[in-house]
Amino acid sequence: MQPKKRKIIVSVTGASGSIYAKLLIEELYKLSDSISEIALIFSENGQKVWEYELETIPEFEFPVKVYRNNDMFAPVASGSSLYDTMIVIPCTMGTLGRIASGISSDLIERAADVILKERRQLILVPRELPLNLIHIENMRTVTLAGGIIIPASPSFYSLPKSIEQLALTVVHRIMDIAGFTTDHYRWGYSD
Repeated sequence: MQPKKRKIIVSVTGASGSIYAKLLIEELYKLSDSISEIALIFSENGQKVWEYELETIPEFEFPVKVYRNNDMFAPVASGSSLYDTMIVIPCTMGTLGRIASGISSDLIERAADVILKERRQLILVPRELPLNLIHIENMRTVTLAGGIIIPASPSFYSLPKSIEQLALTVVHRIMDIAGFTTDHYRWGYSD
């Protein structure tokens, strides 16, 4: 019996750090044998920031399906669609706050609400500093509701040689927590 293929939601909001989302999608492509769909949603500002930081949004291929953030009829808006993991990368503090408050004014927020209510895996990747108490309390609320907060804090012990390698230290950690097996540097293990 073959293992069930996973359905993943990747949402890109307007925080700086589009490189994290780009690299995550590229790494998920490598696992397309175990993924049946990557639902990709850009907020309006997420799309603008991606285009500013990375110049162009590529044409995505299977298994990526792009949904408009105002499309409340998209499959990700319902728990019956059985997406098992949602990653918001990068996640603005506004998006995090609305998710923490249970607000579902767009598809990203609704999909996050669905993932939480269905007791599935929600990973939010904020890239903001410094944090104020409201940010911290919103992170606490999401954590208590079952979400996982992974700040976009790269590590240096793998001795990254480029910005992409540095950003991949965050992406690989996200993938580990999301339950994907990847081949990357691990502390305490040598080749």
